[in-house]
Amino acid sequence: MSKTIFKRIIDKEIPAKVIYEDELCLAFPDLNPQAPTHVLVIPKKEIANLAAALQEDQALLGHLLLVIQKVAGQLGLADGYRVVANCGPHGGQSVDHLHFHILGGRPMKWPPG
Repeated sequence: MSKTIFKRIIDKEIPAKVIYEDELCLAFPDLNPQAPTHVLVIPKKEIANLAAALQEDQALLGHLLLVIQKVAGQLGLADGYRVVANCGPHGGQSVDHLHFHILGGRPMKWPPG
């Protein structure tokens, strides 16, 4: 099985403008932004998507949400932001590695899609 683009970023095989990194995850701008601010937060552990997360991933998932909060603060998104996790082909997931989108910098519309 070949590595996903996110695993290759984690392994430093592909450069990325990392704006946050710790022992469990990292964050970097999306290459195809859908809002003025569009950042991805990914775990370093390979989990395909939310549906593939296990009970043992509970602490990691909570950590990712707190990192999202921290990164949104660093990005100056005090007026609000949207967090999206696409899951599976019908959910619009294009990379089989769990990732959260932080979207901000403008008012968000509803429904999203």
